[in-house]
Amino acid sequence: MTMNGVNGVNGVNGAAVLDGRVALVTGGSRGIGAAIALRLAEDGAEVALTYHGEAQRAEEVVAKITAMGRQGWAVRADSADPQAVLGVVAAVAERFGRLDVLVNNAGVGVLGPIGELAAADVDRVLEVNVRAPFLFAQAASAHLADGGRIVTIGSCIAKRVAFPGATLYATSKAALIGLTKALARELGPRGITANVVHPGPIDTDMNPAEGPAAEFQSGLTALGRFGTGAEVAAAVAYLAGEDGRYVTGTELAVDGGFAA
Repeated sequence: MTMNGVNGVNGVNGAAVLDGRVALVTGGSRGIGAAIALRLAEDGAEVALTYHGEAQRAEEVVAKITAMGRQGWAVRADSADPQAVLGVVAAVAERFGRLDVLVNNAGVGVLGPIGELAAADVDRVLEVNVRAPFLFAQAASAHLADGGRIVTIGSCIAKRVAFPGATLYATSKAALIGLTKALARELGPRGITANVVHPGPIDTDMNPAEGPAAEFQSGLTALGRFGTGAEVAAAVAYLAGEDGRYVTGTELAVDGGFAA
């Protein structure tokens, strides 16, 4: 693996920019979350990640992290369970002795006409997509070192709802904008930054670039293509690193011009 200062992996004197830092990535067993966990490890961080039902895949990510010479740890947790959220943050801080970066990535999506959505759908989406990031940030704020980072993964749907049936999902992701701005104000005196990254159509196993809806989604972007998990992870790495220390309370779109 080639590392150099141009791509931000190495800093002064060849040191990885996140050396000595500890990151927690929720929903890090696959897709965008896995890409973020691996990029942060590549940049020097020790990385804990949560997963819900993909134990084998989570351990595969951990194996890749340890192969880079970093510590990795996978913790099973349902983000809809408040006690699980609080327990994960405390466990990570205890195991690694510190916490520097929180990436709120875990999320669920339920699409469909508003009249057909059940109350249980609303509860589940808001519990995982809104309450969990709030609780993770709340718990992490007690452990984050001064100068720490909170990065939350939103969605291009929060900025442009380009098709019907996304009311519930868009609501949940739009809430993260307010959460981010408020966290930036509240935690700013400690040098802790809070930002939200809005991915567009991203090539993952849940939404493959060759899937049945791929042509439609690509057509909604200015670049006419799907993005990659690595492209989203690069944005997160920038916000988590030293170059992002003066960026807070903002939204960064990695959406190929979906919202343009």
